[in-house]
Amino acid sequence: MFNSLSDRLTATFKNLRGKGRLTEADVDATVREIRRALLDADVAVSVVREFTGRVRDRALGEEVAAALNPSQQIVKIVNEELKEILGGETRRLRLAKTGPTIIMLAGLQGAGKTTLAGKLSKYLKAQGHSPMLVACDLQRPNAVTQLQVVGKRANVPVFAPHPGAQGDELDQPAGDPVAVARAGVEEARQKLHDVVIVDTAGRLGVDTAMMEQARQIRQAIIPNEVLFVIDSMIGQDAVNTAMAFDEGVNFTGIVLSKLDGDARGGAALSVASVTGKPVMFASTGEGLDDFELFHPDRMASRILDMGDVLTLIEQAEKNWDKDEAARMAQKFADQEDFTLDDFLSQMQQIRNMGSMKKMLMMMPGAQNMRQQLEQFDEREIDRVEAIVRSMTPHERVAPKIINGSRRARIARGSGVHVSEVNGLLERFGQAQKMMKKMAQGGGMPGMPGMPGMPGQGGGSRKNAKSAPKKKAKSGNPAKAAQELRDAEAKRAAGPKSLPTGASFGQQTGDFDPSSLNLPKGFDKFLGK
Repeated sequence: MFNSLSDRLTATFKNLRGKGRLTEADVDATVREIRRALLDADVAVSVVREFTGRVRDRALGEEVAAALNPSQQIVKIVNEELKEILGGETRRLRLAKTGPTIIMLAGLQGAGKTTLAGKLSKYLKAQGHSPMLVACDLQRPNAVTQLQVVGKRANVPVFAPHPGAQGDELDQPAGDPVAVARAGVEEARQKLHDVVIVDTAGRLGVDTAMMEQARQIRQAIIPNEVLFVIDSMIGQDAVNTAMAFDEGVNFTGIVLSKLDGDARGGAALSVASVTGKPVMFASTGEGLDDFELFHPDRMASRILDMGDVLTLIEQAEKNWDKDEAARMAQKFADQEDFTLDDFLSQMQQIRNMGSMKKMLMMMPGAQNMRQQLEQFDEREIDRVEAIVRSMTPHERVAPKIINGSRRARIARGSGVHVSEVNGLLERFGQAQKMMKKMAQGGGMPGMPGMPGMPGQGGGSRKNAKSAPKKKAKSGNPAKAAQELRDAEAKRAAGPKSLPTGASFGQQTGDFDPSSLNLPKGFDKFLGK
């Protein structure tokens, strides 16, 4: 959503690079471009005026004048001020000390309240809570049915004693949402649910009847949190809507929905600053898992193209299989070969984390390659998985045996062209070499090795073999003389001859796998 704003701000800061000292004219030009970028993003004028005023005052102050790199100091100031208008600190739900925690959702129709109720319930259930949904939107057609469907997908019970307005009953008066809310809280208390999420009705616009109904529901259930759900795509009208709801129901927190849209996103930067209420959650997609706690500092970093590595790490910790990670770490330590089975397992772990595009966009500098990321086809991972699964177990372990006929068979089995199989095997071969190099302590190819590890210095294995090896010499004269005699005997014996008596180099007699100098863990695939 903030792509346009991020591009404008990044281009503005590029003009400051290389300047050892910033004049007042440089600061004014930078602030002017920031003001235009924010106004183009539909940020409220009052917020833009206050934001740019603080940035200009700090940019002309001592902290920039005394900085070694003034341009980076300007970026730091803008980052801190963005964090402030987004709410400052991360705000979490306030849970009730006794009885169920009551959360009431309010907002306009179409903002995504019903879907968000399911997302919030699944989020809380993953944290060990026992939530229950209460259907109090009895006016929108099939709203109760929608909440029941969402609750079933989230595996959360739904309290819905009244079916609400149906398609053929629009002219009939709906049930009493206040009574349903009160009965829902009592039902949750009796069945020992510790969280109650109340979904209320909305309108296409702010009106007196809606506000009165929401106010009566609040007075009846006395919620611990009242979350105002706002569509991030509505632009400048977000401020007026938020002010009306704040006056009507006095909400305690804000939830931004549809952050994955392509609108300019000024609502997210305006509502928290105007109302003084924190943004608590963000909905980033249509799936029930596309829901996250809102961190102002991380969102400011995303806008300034600094990435959001902390959120990426949290997603990895939540979805990564720890047993599989331990197995791969042990295999890496034992210097065993990285196989296609391991490659397939790692791909499945990454897919569990969610969309590849979203994860890559959290990396610092991702805005510079946004066009390439937008063209990335998520189905490419499915094709790679199909190619690997079309191989035999032996081919996955020893991909060097995959000749032309095998590649054609794999391509037919996975429904792709042979060139795609060739490309995958080539990329896998490069990854296998890199993994082997890192396991031996040589670091990444083309980079120096890690200190204290084998292969330190980044030299090639050929050079390492040609280097003379120093042998430790014992301090005992008798023992040193014995070591010298043993060395002379080995040198005189010369290299061991290979067993003979078979065509094409096939050995006869007893066979010792260790004599082949195979990678660790490969001997289990031999015949003996």
